[in-house]
Amino acid sequence: MKKIFLLLLILPSIIYGQNISHSYTKIDTLIGSNTEYRDWWDVKKYILTVEPDIISKSLQGTNEIIFDSKAVGTMQLDLQEPMQIDEIFTDNNTKLSFTKDGDIYLIDLKGHIKDYSSNNKILIKFSGKPKLANNPPWDGGWIFTNDNDNNPWVTVACEGIGASVWFPCKEYLGDKIDGGMELSIITNQKGVGNGKLISNSSINKTKNIYTWNISNPISNYNIIPYIGNYVNFLDTYNGLKGKLTLNYWVLPSNLEKAKDHFSQVKKMLKAFEYWLGPYPFYEDGYKLVETPYLGMEHQSGIAYGNQYLNGYLGNDLSNTDVGLNWDYIIVHESGHEWFGNSITCKDLADMWIHEAFTTYTETLFTEYFYGKDKANEYIIGQRNLIENEHPIIGNYGVREKGSVDMYFKGANMIHTIRQVINNDSIFRDILIGLNKEFYHQTVSSKQIENYISEKSGIDFSKVFDQYLRTTNIPTLEYYQKGNELIYRWNYVVPEFTMNIKTSLGNLKPSSNWKRMRMPKNSSLYDFKVDKNYYINTINTTR
Repeated sequence: MKKIFLLLLILPSIIYGQNISHSYTKIDTLIGSNTEYRDWWDVKKYILTVEPDIISKSLQGTNEIIFDSKAVGTMQLDLQEPMQIDEIFTDNNTKLSFTKDGDIYLIDLKGHIKDYSSNNKILIKFSGKPKLANNPPWDGGWIFTNDNDNNPWVTVACEGIGASVWFPCKEYLGDKIDGGMELSIITNQKGVGNGKLISNSSINKTKNIYTWNISNPISNYNIIPYIGNYVNFLDTYNGLKGKLTLNYWVLPSNLEKAKDHFSQVKKMLKAFEYWLGPYPFYEDGYKLVETPYLGMEHQSGIAYGNQYLNGYLGNDLSNTDVGLNWDYIIVHESGHEWFGNSITCKDLADMWIHEAFTTYTETLFTEYFYGKDKANEYIIGQRNLIENEHPIIGNYGVREKGSVDMYFKGANMIHTIRQVINNDSIFRDILIGLNKEFYHQTVSSKQIENYISEKSGIDFSKVFDQYLRTTNIPTLEYYQKGNELIYRWNYVVPEFTMNIKTSLGNLKPSSNWKRMRMPKNSSLYDFKVDKNYYINTINTTR
């Protein structure tokens, strides 16, 4: 029953698209791939303004898109109904015509920009009532609610559903906003965004405009306005790249609690900078913003709603109590600053890159402060939440994630690979190297897989195929014949090999039966495989 309860809680990132085979439409491809309407232009910057109307639960705003072009063609913008684009203008105020097909808008820019030109601009005016989130963050959309003092509390969660649920954008993960962006929030409350506050001015007697600047590349779904009766406090962390601004926005009633509880942030940063390298967004600072939902990894402005409890709303997902030593949302969502926000998958099918590594950062944090035994206990405990019903990698080009196993199975795959490497210095170098090689980039699964194989000196291609692309767990079959141990891998992809450590010595199984002379006076009662490998074992004594 506890497993069911925890699965209902999982996880702070949206889970959908379980890689179940079904037919796809042209619209699925237009939404999920780099089509002819997207591949000729590259987003450089957004200058986005939004003004929510709390009474009508509606939005209006503008988005100025600055982009470079290779050629000139028809541009695709995405905005989900019932939101709508009202008007589009060029930078010389020429009004552009467009066609609409559901959530997709097509604009013909021929004659308005030149081939191989840079810093082109269009301005989009938009408005409407955005989709409301029924159960954020899992069910994405806008949240219009009140805090405990009955003050308006408004924000959005849109990783799964996409940022086009509220503003017009290029809804394609493979094109980050390279030059960062400005986000202006018009409200009669406090308006908090990603990055650093660069201006706060009154626009009439009742409303202010808060403008935030993000200087680093950012993905659409990470751009989030938070609106509420916030109070703010600051701190600094002396990290690998100097002083990092720590910025916290919380409800007034939780201020003292937050000042104490958020002290965990410095511990998190210390552990993660050791294991992963420098925090990736020093220029934009680190921020936690209290939200009416559990949490999300919004870049340099993480949503926090874990009720100032350790664990996951006071529970431990590993069922070992190890996770009750720290706040799950602070650790997990901050881990996404490295894996997800800095290193970003090009296609949702490869979302394991975000979730498997970030889930494993929980183990790395535990190891740094509580030791390797506790860390191993924690990661092994998470195996109770693995389903093995669908592959971790989803279908490409249709904006579909793989299965929920990208979290715990993905993390246990990484832990298993670490055992095979059998050198924590090399393993740490790989994690730090990933964050250097792919800093602020979008990547494919194959790029990450190849990097790990290359830097470890071990070909893990079949291991990745096994754990990411099938639901079968490698099974070590073995039996004793005389003084020999007979063993092989079963339920594995062709040519699968993976070395393992056992109580009787190291084995190099393949799918063919192999033999090993057992130590004198030993038997199968003495045979155990190191529990840190995520595999099955079967004694097939004959």
